Amino acid sequence: MDFPDEWTQEEYLINKQRLEKEGVKVLLIDTILSPIDRADSIVYNPYELKKEPKGSVFVFYCDTGKSTLNRLKEFKEKFPDHICISLKGGRGYWRKNMTVKDEQ
Repeated sequence: MDFPDEWTQEEYLINKQRLEKEGVKVLLIDTILSPIDRADSIVYNPYELKKEPKGSVFVFYCDTGKSTLNRLKEFKEKFPDHICISLKGGRGYWRKNMTVKDEQ
């Protein structure tokens, strides 16, 4: 799969579901110490993230998505064995009731 620089919340939810069925770990990473309601996220910790399996997908978020998109090159250099993506719209555009159907 070719990975873009950004995913919307819907793309994140769909791709997370699909990739995890294929055995690929997808992590939502909080870079602002502000968790998203009803979202399973982890706090940005480079030391711990480097321990994640190669090929894991890291989806970084901030308040608006602009800072993580601007820092994407830095994240990609820091985690060359992982896929780095920014969450479009960040925390501000997250819809806590949005879900996706489970594909069979």
